[in-house]
Amino acid sequence: MPRETLTADRIVRAAIELLDDEGLDGLNMRSLAKRLGSAATAVYWHIKTKDDLVRLAGDVIWGEVELPDLDATDWRAAATAHARGMHAMLTRHPWLVQAFGSHLLYGPGQARYNDLGLAIYEEAGFAADDADRAAAAVFTFVLGNALGPAAQVSLNRRLSKDGADAGQLTADAMTRAAEIAKQFPRLRERLDTTAATEYVAAPDRTFEFGLQSLLDGFETRLTGEGAARQQ
Repeated sequence: MPRETLTADRIVRAAIELLDDEGLDGLNMRSLAKRLGSAATAVYWHIKTKDDLVRLAGDVIWGEVELPDLDATDWRAAATAHARGMHAMLTRHPWLVQAFGSHLLYGPGQARYNDLGLAIYEEAGFAADDADRAAAAVFTFVLGNALGPAAQVSLNRRLSKDGADAGQLTADAMTRAAEIAKQFPRLRERLDTTAATEYVAAPDRTFEFGLQSLLDGFETRLTGEGAARQQ
């Protein structure tokens, strides 16, 4: 059977699979070439550096975000769907959260997402500068909210190296953390909550609570600006 032709697209798709499995630290041209059944030199012929590969892989997964139709829904529903789509994508590919702090990321996939974000907040009634601020506020909120799950994945992967039991190591750390928390009244009251069972977890529905609170604030600001203009 003839070998499947090696292309940049095949390389990027394989890189996404490897990144999902091994994270940024596990991505190297040798491992990727092995996954592709090729030589590392052949991979380099198509994509010159690991940085380029991360940038290309990151931009492809932005295309997974289904963008809402502003002509078919109101701005707030569109903003909610837009943010949820980004959050779901980052949850599927936690390595991208880390990549924001270590790689220069850009491309048409992310640009497509960002452009609609600006359109949403312009549609809401913000002037251009404030639409930029609103879109950036939501973007950074979503990215920050995805940090916890991404950190958990990265931590578990690191703790599991050399055959260690990541679950037991985490449980031991949580036991020690709980002993410290008992010294503080509000932390002591929450020791039996769901959030206390995971090292970097947040309470249930934290993302939705924060997102809707942020959008509530936007609505209040827009309503106040509208009333001020009418006076």
